[in-house]
Amino acid sequence: MDILAVGAGGFIGAVLRYLIGKIHISENTVFPIKTFAINVIGCLAIGVITVLAAKNTNIDQKWILFLKVGLCGGFTTFSTFALETTDLIKGGHMGIAFLYTILSIIVGCAVIFGVELLAGK
Repeated sequence: MDILAVGAGGFIGAVLRYLIGKIHISENTVFPIKTFAINVIGCLAIGVITVLAAKNTNIDQKWILFLKVGLCGGFTTFSTFALETTDLIKGGHMGIAFLYTILSIIVGCAVIFGVELLAGK
């Protein structure tokens, strides 16, 4: 049942992300505004879900999985990245949070550049 909850949420999150991506915005800049908006909305959503789940322990864990892992994860994994980084900072692991942030950005971009290089792009 947990897998179905995550899968259903992921489906909805992915479809929402796709639909937001289809919204026509007159973009006069190279700044990826739709992706930025998706990431901010995902962070807001996972933050609200986390706070509400912590305050109300009666919420069925399948709903938490559906919302946090499924919906937010399908919508944007950036929300999970931001939550994990925030948890590291709150837990007193500032160095690890910094390392995680920097490595995620640098290694992620380097892997994409590497794959494109290997593909001759």
